Amino acid sequence: MKKEKTTILVTGSEGQLGKTIQELYASNDSDIDFTFVSKEDLDITKPESIKAYFNKHNFDNCINCAAYTNVEQAEKTPDIAFKVNAEGVKNLALVCENHEVTLIHISTDYVFDGEKSEPYTIEDKPNPINEYGKSKLLGEQYIQQYVTKYYIIRASWLYSKTYGKNFYKFVIESANEGKDLSITTEQIGCPTNTENLANYVVDEIIKSQPEYGIKHFSHCNSMTWYDFAKTILEENGLIKKVDLKPVDRFKTLARRPKYSVLG
Repeated sequence: MKKEKTTILVTGSEGQLGKTIQELYASNDSDIDFTFVSKEDLDITKPESIKAYFNKHNFDNCINCAAYTNVEQAEKTPDIAFKVNAEGVKNLALVCENHEVTLIHISTDYVFDGEKSEPYTIEDKPNPINEYGKSKLLGEQYIQQYVTKYYIIRASWLYSKTYGKNFYKFVIESANEGKDLSITTEQIGCPTNTENLANYVVDEIIKSQPEYGIKHFSHCNSMTWYDFAKTILEENGLIKKVDLKPVDRFKTLARRPKYSVLG
């Protein structure tokens, strides 16, 4: 007897990772039936709407891509970040547990303080230094408290070459507009392409079903933001179109981990 398709709900479908999963898998995977919902379709900050939605549908897994990711704004209005990244995740976690749905949650390297000089492992104790990181860590803790079947996937410096607003697209747009770039060398991390993360979530988590818990995903060499900008320009044949300068510091409202490589 042929196995029924795996059913997966993807929240935050309008974000760069949600759109990437949809592009790569929605019409190209015969073993999985995806349902993509945006904030307008399903707002995770509204528990009653989540309950109603799950009562009407049957899912095996939920990939939570819904998040508040404006690190700078989170310092000014932390309540918004916590409403989505912590309380919203708690709402989703409770419903997933009630319906026996495996929750696959995307988290961040910003749960760490950046004081190490070697890659952070899942054994390292989180210690976020900005409001965004604090809100994401609380979301993780809610999942660990309320959900039996879960994967928390931490990734760093997420970018899509196609979707959303991100550093990769900023560098290319700046070069095409003839703008000079001064990029910090103060932070070290691993840029994560959404295509690689999407493949990992579907192929290595959903299809392979490893042991539940926290996972760190990293797929490239560590580098500074300056190194990343140079790589982007070289990759797109734009290195001669812009004056790229390294700077020690780049003033931001939010403190950023100086080293957030995941291992």
